[in-house]
Amino acid sequence: MRNRIYLCLAHMSGNEQKFIQEAFDTNWVVPLGPNVNGFEQDLKEFVGENKEVVALSAGTAAIHLALVACGVGPGDEVLVQSFTFCASSHPITYLGATPVFIDSEKDTWNMDPVLLEEAIKDRIAKTGKKPKAIIPVYLYGMPAKLDEIMAIATKYDIPIVEDAAEGMGSKYRGQACGTFGDYGILSFNGNKMITTSGGGALICPDLETKRDIMFYATQARENYPYYQHEKIGYNYRMSNICAGIGRGQMTVLEEHINHHKHTYELYKELLADVDGVTLHGNPSAEYDSNFWLNTIILSPELKVVGENKAYEVNIQGAVGGAAGVTHSVESLHTECEPNRNVEAMRLALDAAGIESRPLWKPMHKQPVYANAPAYVNGVSEELFKMGLCLPSGPCVSDDDIRYIVEQIKNAIIK
Repeated sequence: MRNRIYLCLAHMSGNEQKFIQEAFDTNWVVPLGPNVNGFEQDLKEFVGENKEVVALSAGTAAIHLALVACGVGPGDEVLVQSFTFCASSHPITYLGATPVFIDSEKDTWNMDPVLLEEAIKDRIAKTGKKPKAIIPVYLYGMPAKLDEIMAIATKYDIPIVEDAAEGMGSKYRGQACGTFGDYGILSFNGNKMITTSGGGALICPDLETKRDIMFYATQARENYPYYQHEKIGYNYRMSNICAGIGRGQMTVLEEHINHHKHTYELYKELLADVDGVTLHGNPSAEYDSNFWLNTIILSPELKVVGENKAYEVNIQGAVGGAAGVTHSVESLHTECEPNRNVEAMRLALDAAGIESRPLWKPMHKQPVYANAPAYVNGVSEELFKMGLCLPSGPCVSDDDIRYIVEQIKNAIIK
């Protein structure tokens, strides 16, 4: 019986245990230590561009601290991509600020520069002040239109916090994503390009800024022989144990990136003759996605087996490994949901032992953000209704991909 094929699971290098054992042997089982320092140095060398890196407990924590560094506070507004995971926007609300959502353009699926500038002008006109930061996201590893976004940020003197949680190893014009703006975010969740079992990192412009971020990440303690606090801090430093996993993972990072790119090329070859199914790829040679997840769009005209039963039963658990901690729901539908043929395809793949997942539901369509300002063009909502993520991780073999495409074809009604 074929094993279930998961979307994107971590794959150990075999070197993790050495660093973890060193932590135990030297009694560094705390949120600092040699592995943390070593992991930060490895990351610094990987991203380049004379940046500094702080290892943290989560990518969400990194976004939070970046916004703290940008001076975001109650009453402020932050421009953020709508087509993303909630961790891009939730930290804005932690600080009492308001997210202002920007829709996507069709080439990269990321923040639309035209809407971005329109939103800046409109927010200044309506509030009398500029937004405090801009958060573009590299959706599924795809770089954004950085030339245009950076030019707009420079024009209005607004700092950029790059959410590269899904974009580790992606490049734009040969430069690492996460190094263009004032700050960059990396994630090491269990499904990312590399993992520390959780965790994240903040890419900083210089050593002084790194030290300031570390101050806030370790409860903002002043230099006294007792606990003196003059600012609000957070418990956000990465543990030495998790950093040991990260150091081992760094030894296979390039291998993982190459594997994800290989999966894209194989999907591209095998799906080339499948009418109604479009694989998302680099818009031009300037873009070099890591293809963290390979994504497809199903034409609304495509007919899939089981469409008439697509929304008959509530799913058990929740996407993203959150089963057991989610609220139960009474309705089978929400106001904005994937098309029936997309849900039917997801169910068909699930029945074949293949995990797939809808694209991120845009944040401006989430009930929790119903009252947030949004500048939209319909692109992200349309993509959400038509898209699926396919297995792409290091554990996905060529034979798995052939099987996945075979099952996609089998589910299509000719």
